[in-house]
Amino acid sequence: MIETPYLLFLGDAPDMLAAKVAIGIRDWRPENAIGQIRLPGCGADLGLTEMSLAEAKEAGAKTLVIGVANRGGVISAAWKEVLIEALEMGYDLASGLHNLLRDEGDLVAAAQTHGGTLHDVRVPTDGYPIANGVKRSGKRCLAVGTDCSVGKMYTAMAMERDMHARGMKATFRATGQTGILITGHGVPLDAVIADFMAGSVEYLTPDNDADHWDMIEGQGSLFHVSYSGVTMALIHGGQPDALILCHEPTREHMRGLPGYKLQSLEKLRDTALPLAQIANPDCQVVGISVNTQHLSEEDARAYLAEVEGRMGLPAADPYRFGSDKLVDALAAL
Repeated sequence: MIETPYLLFLGDAPDMLAAKVAIGIRDWRPENAIGQIRLPGCGADLGLTEMSLAEAKEAGAKTLVIGVANRGGVISAAWKEVLIEALEMGYDLASGLHNLLRDEGDLVAAAQTHGGTLHDVRVPTDGYPIANGVKRSGKRCLAVGTDCSVGKMYTAMAMERDMHARGMKATFRATGQTGILITGHGVPLDAVIADFMAGSVEYLTPDNDADHWDMIEGQGSLFHVSYSGVTMALIHGGQPDALILCHEPTREHMRGLPGYKLQSLEKLRDTALPLAQIANPDCQVVGISVNTQHLSEEDARAYLAEVEGRMGLPAADPYRFGSDKLVDALAAL
């Protein structure tokens, strides 16, 4: 178990999107987020109390969590001074990066010397099978996006929260490092060997009660040339009964790919649904989740109304305005 509370390390994150791991913890487990620590030039600010390692330790922090998800998932040399000092002060370290803490000799040495624990949450812990495509009992909903980092995890978590409030059976199924750090369990899907990715999603979403919904955290995008493979594994391994289309309307291009324009919600619907129906012919697109954080409330509500009228589907920002419309759509299936 990763000991809480956490001090969230933002390093030299260039913007808020790069700090999405820390943001997810702040938003969904605020009781675990005691404060933030940043390097000079950091472009992210969670609005948490700015703390030194010593101040956070005095306040009770147990684990320094690397809250940055940079391109390639590497531990920057610029971070090492803070990470090693944290271990020397008695912190544990937790990271969801591809570049593992356990592979960094200086961090391992510091942990061994000072009794700290290195938690790499992006490491598969089970032997996953190859997908067999056998239909499972229970129901499953998958969030798919026009791009990376558009709110797929927030959509699934907000819907699970609101479903529980109605007395519905629902379980959020984490498939990335942020979701795992928030909930304490899941599959680090993009670290699973490719042949076993779809099988790991089957493993994560086993047979269940007929009225139980697995709310599967989406990853990547079918349109993102860097990360489309992980999305395909979720679509086929998840065998979703319902798809939620996720979109962030203010972007000019795909995340990290300035040469690729953002695709439309219509294109996402027409691409994702036929692929999902290969594994589950009864799959339906039931709603649209729009990340409106960069829009005023008036513009956000107007945009949602326009999307509903254009697409003929319920549209909501489930984190900002609640997910009732999307939950209604699931309840109707």
